Amino acid sequence: MKRVKVAVVGAGVVGLSTAVCIAETLPYCSVTLISEKFSPHTTSDGAAGILLPKEFPDIPLEWQQQWFKKSFEYLLAIADSPQASDAGVYLSSGYQIFKDVPRDKKPFWADLVFGFRYMTDHELKRFPDHKFGQAFTTLKCECLSYLPWLEQRFIAVGGRIIHEKVTDLHKLALNYDAIINCSGLGSRALLKDEEVYPVRGQILKLHAPWLKNFIRDGDGNTYIYPGIRFVSVGGTRQADDWRMELDERDREGILERSVRLEPSLRAAAILGEWVGLRPARENLRLEREYVNVGGRAVPLVHNYGHGSCGVTLSWGTALDALHLLRKSLLEKPPQARL
Repeated sequence: MKRVKVAVVGAGVVGLSTAVCIAETLPYCSVTLISEKFSPHTTSDGAAGILLPKEFPDIPLEWQQQWFKKSFEYLLAIADSPQASDAGVYLSSGYQIFKDVPRDKKPFWADLVFGFRYMTDHELKRFPDHKFGQAFTTLKCECLSYLPWLEQRFIAVGGRIIHEKVTDLHKLALNYDAIINCSGLGSRALLKDEEVYPVRGQILKLHAPWLKNFIRDGDGNTYIYPGIRFVSVGGTRQADDWRMELDERDREGILERSVRLEPSLRAAAILGEWVGLRPARENLRLEREYVNVGGRAVPLVHNYGHGSCGVTLSWGTALDALHLLRKSLLEKPPQARL
């Protein structure tokens, strides 16, 4: 049987997950991962990696639940395996706190994490500016370990890697039988998709090994995530801000807000700082179309626009991208326009 040549564009957590998913599931496919940047230089490498979904307004909730459920189950299996240390995946417990009681006190993902409950009045006394809180155990996936680990899995099943910026999908389609677009923010230029936009995030890396539980403000602007190497403290959510330079005022604001939530951080040393641009979209894009080139209709599957949910939904959306690819290869493609 002739091997099907598949190109996956983008090597962040979504692109790598999708490439691994296809390469391991479809042995008749020859998968090439093409990206200008690979770990440790992707936006995903700076992600705190806590599995915590946000709701996309126009996507059926059952789809979002399934994406999270599949990602959670997949990463939990890794956390429970001898691969956990190499992959940087483990369980993490903590609190999400709110200054006002949210309209949706029990979110759509509550039954998918472990031990979800409302915080007691005694627990909330630690956070006098907040009126309501949720306690639960989820997973943390440290991409500085996880992405190289995924890359090795991809190579082990015959995956091919090309360091190159893709600027024209029609040219790419001349050499491949199918394309999976996981280019994130790059889709703005690659597809002229102005619905995808940057959300600038700045974080601090602190030395605070005494912290074991995460704390996240429900507004998403302040979070404290203990990790293996350091504690990630953030952050900023600055939409349409393309700056990649560190901002001293942002740093001061992050420290001030985090110390207010966790006073012991006042004694923590700063190990480093990071700035990245999340590829946000009102609704992530996961769908198929075709590129007409050379008399052929080449399937093009889009999987991008996850915003801050890249790690959280990566495996679930990769499975759906795999399904769309497999469906495309089994179906007769539409007649290409000449």
